[in-house]
Amino acid sequence: MGLIILWDIDHTLIDNAGVSKEIYAAAFTALAGEPPKRAAVTEGRTDHLIMREMFLRNGLSEPDWADAEAALTGAGRERLGDLRERGKPLPGVREALKAAASREDWVSSVLTGNIAANARVKLSAFGLDTLVDLEVGAYGADAIERSALVDVARRRIRDHRALPEDTPVVLVGDTPRDVEAALVSDAHVIAVATGVHGQPELTAAGAATVLPDLTDTIGLLGLLENLTHR
Repeated sequence: MGLIILWDIDHTLIDNAGVSKEIYAAAFTALAGEPPKRAAVTEGRTDHLIMREMFLRNGLSEPDWADAEAALTGAGRERLGDLRERGKPLPGVREALKAAASREDWVSSVLTGNIAANARVKLSAFGLDTLVDLEVGAYGADAIERSALVDVARRRIRDHRALPEDTPVVLVGDTPRDVEAALVSDAHVIAVATGVHGQPELTAAGAATVLPDLTDTIGLLGLLENLTHR
């Protein structure tokens, strides 16, 4: 049986070394004409929600989303070099993505709060973009709340790939919001404690499986293959 794997990006696949918050600050400045007094709050939020909350927290009205997305795209593009210089792929990620991509009956894509353009920037900075199917991913412009993104990815995959409708979906992520997004969408979840949330928090959020990282490729493949038999 096939499998749909949706990988979070920040703190699951890569360490962005603070570049993400610099992107939000630069986009805010481009739109507001001055730097933010209060920084972006991220932790699993979508870019749409992050920008909305950032403006409100700084006492300003929410900008038009098309303008915000354009500002985020420009800010992300300008920081590709910073990502390459300061960021890094997390341990085991390249091997895990290669292993998933090698399975002909699996679709390996992303579910991320980043807009599509910046998701590509972050992955291409480390040569990871060719290891996932970005065409059918779910991104931060697709919904305000992350919990809606699993169904976005399901629809895209159903429209573009010849997989049965009952193909199992698993979300791999590092925040309680990733866990919630999977659970409310009847998807499986593999949580990784590679971000700011430890194993107890992720377990309390509802994750039955929490890994310390993605370094055990064989063990991860075993978990994924087990989902195809359920």
